[in-house]
Amino acid sequence: MGTAANYGSKLRRIIGWPFALLYGGILRLRHALYDAGILSSTRPTMPTIVVGNIALGGTGKTPHVELVLRTLGNGPWATLSRGYGRKGTDFLEVTGSENAERVGDEPLQVKAHFPHVHVFVGADRVKALAHITRTAPEVTAVVLDDALQHRPLCAGLNIVLTTWSKPWCDDALLPAGELRDLPYRARLADVVVVTKSPLAPGPDVVEAWRERLGLREEQTLFFSGLVYDRPIGLCPSLTEVPTGPDAGAILFTGIADPAPLLDHTRKLWGEVKHVAFPDHHAFTLADLTHLAGVFDTFARQRKTLVTTEKDAARLRSMIMGSPLEKLPVAVIGVQAVILTEPEHFASILRTHVGPHQAHR
Repeated sequence: MGTAANYGSKLRRIIGWPFALLYGGILRLRHALYDAGILSSTRPTMPTIVVGNIALGGTGKTPHVELVLRTLGNGPWATLSRGYGRKGTDFLEVTGSENAERVGDEPLQVKAHFPHVHVFVGADRVKALAHITRTAPEVTAVVLDDALQHRPLCAGLNIVLTTWSKPWCDDALLPAGELRDLPYRARLADVVVVTKSPLAPGPDVVEAWRERLGLREEQTLFFSGLVYDRPIGLCPSLTEVPTGPDAGAILFTGIADPAPLLDHTRKLWGEVKHVAFPDHHAFTLADLTHLAGVFDTFARQRKTLVTTEKDAARLRSMIMGSPLEKLPVAVIGVQAVILTEPEHFASILRTHVGPHQAHR
């Protein structure tokens, strides 16, 4: 028997199909204009690595941007993103002292994890890369978060992500599904990563996935999983986060796919209540008041409010003086790890940036 979610998905596809056909036609025309050279693309002089997807979200782009940075190691690197959810589209460098409203939550997270990396935001990626060349000439490679659809930019290395539970081949274009671009665009990537994989698949499974995704022979396929950090206090006053079967957690998230984190928290706490907000949700005082109310009525004596690092980036500037100020709020970080041939993955990245480093 089908679930309500399955029926809802089928109904969405039926109702949204005519509009998806129209949207697909617009996308095909746009890509054709770029492919024919009628609309121009620019290839930057420095190495560029794009981490993107063709779905709306939830594939784990930011953890994989951080994975690329960790794999490359210390170096004069930079990241560039639009800074989703921020006010404004201007180009600026993130120092870490800004709030999410100014630069976006994900750039703040990346800067906190990699203080030695130049983190930039700018809607026009081509102009932003030119700015980086002028303002940070020491940078020898740029990792771009979510620029696959930015056709004016012709990046040097394209990494496309798709999830284990819902790959692009099982999805449909908006509004019938969650795809914002045509599936064939993913087959033009240099590297494809199946994210949120529950295990490291064997050779037969990898080959089956290659056929399922319709990959070309020269495309490299990897599988990645998620590793969660231990929960830590959002404020220094919370020095120890109680976990275990006799403790509880109120998990609140503003991310596209909270399911893996929800599964993880259920392993840490005896009881978990989930309060879901939309992806990149801009928290309001009313939201924090609501969360404080949920905390007060939660039956467990040992209890903690728990959120993600991305959500915490939007919360930090609001905690003081809010209903959450004196409540225990903890954060769980996450890292993406390559499960299949991690040395090969690292070699592709380092080979791409290596010649330019040697030249410099």
